[in-house]
Amino acid sequence: MTVHLATDILWLVWITSWLLAAFWADRAAKRPAAADEILYRVVTIIGGIMLFAFRGRYPFEIRLWHVNLITAWALFGVSFAGFVFCWWARIYLGKLWSGWVTRKADHKIIDTGPYAVVRHPIYTGFIAALFALAAMRGTALAFAGAVVMTLGFYTKARLEERFLREELGAEGYDDYRRRVPMLLPFGPKAA
Repeated sequence: MTVHLATDILWLVWITSWLLAAFWADRAAKRPAAADEILYRVVTIIGGIMLFAFRGRYPFEIRLWHVNLITAWALFGVSFAGFVFCWWARIYLGKLWSGWVTRKADHKIIDTGPYAVVRHPIYTGFIAALFALAAMRGTALAFAGAVVMTLGFYTKARLEERFLREELGAEGYDDYRRRVPMLLPFGPKAA
């Protein structure tokens, strides 16, 4: 099996399993206005098109580097580790998880497990997988797509934090923000 085929299978398995797991979540008790979610969704979709749609097959794509086989398998390992981190966080969050910004009926601040490492471990794992894929592709467009998708996830994380701070209480959420970095382990805490 080639590393590129293994990577495609890894992404397909992750996307399929993630979509199926969406049925394992409680209903939302409250959501922000739909207009508040448009920006991060549009930005993330644009980045996804940039990263996934072209795949280095078009003459307008600028190749930045070629990746040797050992590096490609190492990047596959980074993607795999990123997805494992995502799944750890997803399972740890349980029925409180949502693909949308929401508050569930029994929502509370989760600050243990992967949520003691970063406040948004699902985004952290996914961003690691995005950049590993972009590095494997080695094109400017793939790298720009990973950057744009990261901007989309950062925007969503900021919206989530404002919303959950209002819904779950400023004091408790601010304490969590002071103790745990947002997206990068060992990164800045209160962002």
